[in-house]
Amino acid sequence: MSQQTAITPTRAQDFPEWYQQVIKAADMAENSEVRGCMVIKPWGYAIWELIQKDLDQRFKDTGHTNAYFPLLIPISYLEKEAEHAEGFATECAVVTHHRLEAQKDEATGKTRMIPTGELTEPFVIRPTSETVIGAAFARWTSSYRDLPLKVNQWCNVMRWEMRPRIFLRTAEFLWQEGHTAHETREEAIEETLTMHKVYEEFQRDVLAIPTIPGEKTEAERFPGAEQTYTVEAMVQDRKAIQAGTSHFLGQNFSKSQNICFAGRDNTQQFAWTSSWGVSTRMIGALIMMHSDDDGLVCPPRVAPQQIVIIPVTPKEESRQAVLDHCEELARTLRAKTFHGQPLRVLVDRRDLGGGAKKWEWVKKGVPVRLEIGPRDLEKGSVNGTDRYRCGYSPKHPGHPASAGHCLPGLPYPPRLHSAGIGRKLLRRGRCRLAPGAVGRVSGRRRRTG
Repeated sequence: MSQQTAITPTRAQDFPEWYQQVIKAADMAENSEVRGCMVIKPWGYAIWELIQKDLDQRFKDTGHTNAYFPLLIPISYLEKEAEHAEGFATECAVVTHHRLEAQKDEATGKTRMIPTGELTEPFVIRPTSETVIGAAFARWTSSYRDLPLKVNQWCNVMRWEMRPRIFLRTAEFLWQEGHTAHETREEAIEETLTMHKVYEEFQRDVLAIPTIPGEKTEAERFPGAEQTYTVEAMVQDRKAIQAGTSHFLGQNFSKSQNICFAGRDNTQQFAWTSSWGVSTRMIGALIMMHSDDDGLVCPPRVAPQQIVIIPVTPKEESRQAVLDHCEELARTLRAKTFHGQPLRVLVDRRDLGGGAKKWEWVKKGVPVRLEIGPRDLEKGSVNGTDRYRCGYSPKHPGHPASAGHCLPGLPYPPRLHSAGIGRKLLRRGRCRLAPGAVGRVSGRRRRTG
């Protein structure tokens, strides 16, 4: 008799469908009424916010500042960079009119909205922003003293997708795109490699994803780039997901956008540029890397709630005492820090059965779950479970799940951990990178050992 799981089908039975069901069970996102687009629900968006917060600080620590550029890009901008435009041409959404007029159908009585006011020049909803940011860089640069320019943009982009898959491929998605301009080729290459390393370290240290860093082949380069570097995540179906890219653009975009400056020898020179980006696809990689047949497994540093406390209140007379104790414990834990941030702790006070609460948080991937009832108050104990393993008992403090980073000052045995979960997830992911493992990237097979 097979073991019952929270997610059906299992990974072994149908990996693509298992992935969709994990997202549904964790209440992370859903398909929208707009074909190819998704609604990122609060739990999924909270993960993205934590990713964004950590990455944003890393960008600032490497000398970048945030800016925002137009959503609409004139077609003439794309025409200046033919190779780049051709690479995105089949994915572009085009705006051709600037207003709607209401027309009433006399036969049905319904009102229809008809596009009118055709634009002199159509706009493309940004698939990426090299061209429009390049135009800004051209305005901002006149001397070598103006360089380097190092900006980042958090935004949404549109790439028409005919076979959508939540987080992995959708017509509209969220991302960040960094763009830089430099005085020399060497500086631009150094920038490209620096950001490539930032992505690799972030995914290893924060998402517990061991990536395969490397350079794309000429056929797989970003359109218009001289070199494209990638970090690939080998997930549980033995296929690779592109989890981040960094591009050395040479002078291709600076020449088409006229990003030029007076050099140190007073000659006119074209800038050397780079661009780099990651998107909500990282959430898809996280799901496929860590989750199991009971739902999402969320690395502690991007878990919206790191610890959930479930009050067990079988009798009304002990209910308030249990709730008060849970809140007291939550306050104690929130005063502790994990990687420099206060622990995120939730007391689940909802009027639901304990089993329903437990399985909801299991499927949402909360790293640590605590249960406290009247008997625990009497014994001064707490039942704890971590999402990586099936759990442990306070009577058995030597259980492997109690090893790792401890939360100091917790007024109960056992000692819980969060960093240990991240290390174990990373170690498990590295097992997939053993010599002889084979991955698939953009339809190409390669040896990853």
